[in-house]
Amino acid sequence: MAVWDIKERNDIVRANEIRGSRGFFMGGTTPGAVSDIYQIDITSTGNAVDFGGNLQGEQNGAGKGCNAGSAVRIIYGGGSTAPAAPANGASTQISYFTPIHSGNAADFGNLTLRRTSLVSLSNNTRALFGGGYDYAGAPASSGTNKNIIDFITIQSLGNAVDFGDLQQAKQNNASVASTTRGVWAGGHTGSTINQIDFVTIASAGDAADFGDLSAVSESFAGSGNNIIGIVGGGNQGPYNGMDKITIASTGGGTDFGDLTQARRDLGSTSNQIRQVFAGGAAPGLSDIIDFLQIASLGDCADFGDLVAATRGISGSSVSHGGLELGFFQRPSVTYMPGSGRALFGGGYNTPANVSTIDKITIQTKGNASDFGELTSVRDAPRAVSNTIRGLNAGGITHPAASDVIDSIEFASEGNSADFGNLTQARGNGSSVSSTTRGVFGGGYKSAPATLYNIIDFVTIASTGDATDFGDLSATRKRINSGLVNSNTRGLFGGGDGGSKVDIIEFITIASAGNVTDFGNLSAARQHTGGISSSVRGIFTGGNQGNPGTNIIEFVTIASAGDVTDFGDLTNAADGPAGVSDSIRGVTAGGYAPGVLNIMSFITIASTGDATDFGDLSESRGFSSGSSDSHGGLQ
Repeated sequence: MAVWDIKERNDIVRANEIRGSRGFFMGGTTPGAVSDIYQIDITSTGNAVDFGGNLQGEQNGAGKGCNAGSAVRIIYGGGSTAPAAPANGASTQISYFTPIHSGNAADFGNLTLRRTSLVSLSNNTRALFGGGYDYAGAPASSGTNKNIIDFITIQSLGNAVDFGDLQQAKQNNASVASTTRGVWAGGHTGSTINQIDFVTIASAGDAADFGDLSAVSESFAGSGNNIIGIVGGGNQGPYNGMDKITIASTGGGTDFGDLTQARRDLGSTSNQIRQVFAGGAAPGLSDIIDFLQIASLGDCADFGDLVAATRGISGSSVSHGGLELGFFQRPSVTYMPGSGRALFGGGYNTPANVSTIDKITIQTKGNASDFGELTSVRDAPRAVSNTIRGLNAGGITHPAASDVIDSIEFASEGNSADFGNLTQARGNGSSVSSTTRGVFGGGYKSAPATLYNIIDFVTIASTGDATDFGDLSATRKRINSGLVNSNTRGLFGGGDGGSKVDIIEFITIASAGNVTDFGNLSAARQHTGGISSSVRGIFTGGNQGNPGTNIIEFVTIASAGDVTDFGDLTNAADGPAGVSDSIRGVTAGGYAPGVLNIMSFITIASTGDATDFGDLSESRGFSSGSSDSHGGLQ
């Protein structure tokens, strides 16, 4: 049960990660191509630390991508493919990650044209990608500079669309932005230039002339606040100078001061007060991070060091110049961890899989609302959660199976991010979790048809791949969807091991090992929903033979034994998902045999028939179910 500490919540709201201190540097070469993401606290000084995730694999070649983003989503676009045929070809990939928690970047969509050495900028709503170099990859001897500007809407996954054109085709320029205007400066057109372009971010169209830098420059970096942009470094030997640009006006850049070290191919980011430059080549690789106060002309001072000396690095933050000061997006102050937020993820809605994640509040009846999306469409994933984070693992993609583990933060609505991978691609197993561990048991893949008895686990607070836990007593699939567990014990009920079974088995979540027999369902059944408090485990619906059944039955989790009748669902359902807090359990979706959007609820400590709760946002079966307050968290 959640205990609401108002002072603690106030501290969280005022903490740096919400106010906007987090800065990120990513990609580049060390000298080999890397996809690392590093993190700094812009408001302090010190060395960068590993964020705990990586860019997409298609963006880790030697070419430079670019980044932008909002306070809740960091975007990285373009780059070049890994050194494999065609080696270092320009990439179309756009990826993103959520800055409030570690994890790998996930796929966002594609640029309108492949390119590397492009530069981006953004406000809270839009990210724009300007210029770049279209290179097909080795053994091609050269590529083509581009004048393309394309854009995305940061909160909506999908491909970029055309915005307009820069004044010239160019690569390796620098950018700055306010909440309304984006500016690109310098670059390489065949020779190094000092031209400055600008656009109005909200209005598609070609860039207009802004003025000129104080000197020609390329392979440099820029950022700033929403009034002043500062660009620095570059390929003039290399160069240590910095120019100041007043974004709302037009005119040339003026001298601001100098970096602590002359270098090119560096990255930059900022909050509204400080700007930071990192990495580069001088001509050897540099790990230097230096900083300045945006409001005060002058030279940079030492900040710390990157994790590794890197050139071609790119920078972004949750509070750069394009994000309006005082209006950063924040986790809802009306939501408290452990307060009864529940999610249903993925599933199957004839004729296709879906990636939808729906949200409900367990103690408040009503229809589900949209929370976000899984990283890919799939049915029969299985979910685990603590009070902060939920994970969806595996699933069936027809005919293949997935090994992907996605993560979401309950407090921050939005799409999932990559967490890691299962030890084996599979779906339609079962899952249990405690405050620290998530455990996945059984499942199958259909091509070739293979059943598994695997049990693997993850530490929910830490991104990474699953580790072997033990085995079920036999291979089986279509086990309960929904968490049937206390904070010490997890149960797996029913399923299909070649035929339907009535077996219930359990594990001790904190101790790796094989299952132990617990008891039996009232009949052999597959595809049940799962619900639990810390005391009771409940199995709902399922399939004993088409169509589905409306049976609800329960066990006392601490005491091995067979189920006892609880009551009936409002409708028969094959393949529903279950969620719960300490008081109420909700069963959602399924087949009967048509696809259902119905949700019904029970009071866990009593017995009796279910009552209507509301409807899912779309009809579907074989979804996952998780909450911030299930039996394993009480």
